[in-house]
Amino acid sequence: MKLSAVIEDLYMFNEAGDMPARIRAAAAAGLEKVEFHMWNQVDLDAVAAALKETGVHLQSITVGPRVGCVDRSKTDFIREALQRTIATCQRLGATDMIIAGGPALKDASAAEQHAAMVHNLKHLAPVAADAGMRLLLEPLNTRVDHPGFFMASAIEGLDIVEEVNHPAVRLLYDAYHAEVMGEDHAQILQRAHLIGYVQVADTNGRHEPGTGTIDWATWLPALTAAGYTGDIGLEYRPSNGTLASLQRTRQVFGMA
Repeated sequence: MKLSAVIEDLYMFNEAGDMPARIRAAAAAGLEKVEFHMWNQVDLDAVAAALKETGVHLQSITVGPRVGCVDRSKTDFIREALQRTIATCQRLGATDMIIAGGPALKDASAAEQHAAMVHNLKHLAPVAADAGMRLLLEPLNTRVDHPGFFMASAIEGLDIVEEVNHPAVRLLYDAYHAEVMGEDHAQILQRAHLIGYVQVADTNGRHEPGTGTIDWATWLPALTAAGYTGDIGLEYRPSNGTLASLQRTRQVFGMA
């Protein structure tokens, strides 16, 4: 199990400068993996060069230009965005792509929007699979960070993944979002086989683990015991500089 730094704006290594500089800073800090969201807003040639120079692996990017999958009428648009994202992944060496529900539709019921997500993901899954890639479905909390979005629950995310029933679609379990929504970690892990990736931040400001209320001493062993063998993405806002936050995270997770 390795740590991967989310280097999007507001998160890790922002002190270093632009995205290529953040990749180099992550490598200097001993990290082998990074991830970011908005691939269409960076210099892809410079990012590719930094990844090659450092040997750092790009874990994931977000399907974009950023789209949700809650609108059944936009299946073709979402597929086109996915295909552009796949081409970028192939250029940069990533295999995972993140997608969320997106803003909730005012003229559709929750059940209709849930069904639309299943419909869209069933159409997208073979496209990702043909490229040898995965789609990671991420629930986003609506209490603090994403008011008005659809699918704030990891449990509903697992339901959707189960209904799509394709190995190229898995849940991105973000411990911070789930905690903000008051979800039960143990209940989520009952279907750990559907979890493709995990990200972390703590409560009380979305800073590094150890700064909020999540009991990481029981959370991490439970994750491992449930059978999760993947890596952990650090999607937090450093409370006192990236390097200090990284040291604290390693200590909290027993990786120091």
